[in-house]
Amino acid sequence: MIEEFAASLPSHGAVAGLDFGDKTIGVAVSDTFRQVASPLLTIRRVKFTTDAEELLALVAKRGIVGLVLGLPLNMDGTEGPRVQKTRAFARNLSRLTPLPIGFWDERLSTVAAERALLEADTSRRRRAEVIDHVAAGYILQGALDRMRHLR
Repeated sequence: MIEEFAASLPSHGAVAGLDFGDKTIGVAVSDTFRQVASPLLTIRRVKFTTDAEELLALVAKRGIVGLVLGLPLNMDGTEGPRVQKTRAFARNLSRLTPLPIGFWDERLSTVAAERALLEADTSRRRRAEVIDHVAAGYILQGALDRMRHLR
């Protein structure tokens, strides 16, 4: 899954991680050497064309060379309706950009993000504001760590 994505990337350049949801898209970005993922922002979803425009403008501004979408598999590894929505979003997005799009198993990324925010004593309101892009950071960091071991 991530192997083909990694092979399609140039040797350097930042990658974005996306936590795609029904209401929001959490966005995280890596450094150009793809070592560290940093949570960036959360896009409030409106409709596909508007969401894609905002996302692709951000991608262009930051010189992103690839996108990693979190794949919300069921705990038993099967694919449900959320996976189908994520794959459909990726398919539609791939019609608008030549960038490679990869997937990363996002099981428990939101749980890990929530735990980290609780440990940092983040207020409930602030957690709600940042949870999606912090989860995107966990998704992207997992993918970056795996890609580093492919070399």
